[in-house]
Amino acid sequence: MPNTKSAARRMRSNNRKRLQNRAIKSRLKSLERAYSLALKGGKKDEAGTAFRELTSAFDKAAKSGVIHKGKADRKKSRLATHLGTAK
Repeated sequence: MPNTKSAARRMRSNNRKRLQNRAIKSRLKSLERAYSLALKGGKKDEAGTAFRELTSAFDKAAKSGVIHKGKADRKKSRLATHLGTAK
C-alpha cells in the first residue's frame, strides 16, 4: 500500500500506463502474426499492406516509448527482408 498521496497517484498512473502498453504490444504481435500468415499463404500484395500497417505501428510504439527505437528498426528491417524474398 502506498504511504503518501503522491505514491497512491503514482500507483494509479503506473497501472493505467501498464495496461496501455500491454494493449499496444498485443496489437503489435497480432499485426505481426497477420503479416507472417499472409507471407506463408503466398499473398504478397496482402503482405505488403500488412507490412505498411505493421511498420507504422512499430514507429508509433517506439515514439511513445513502449518499445525501444532500435528494436522497432530491427524488426522492420527483418520483416522487410522476408517480404523482399517472398515469392
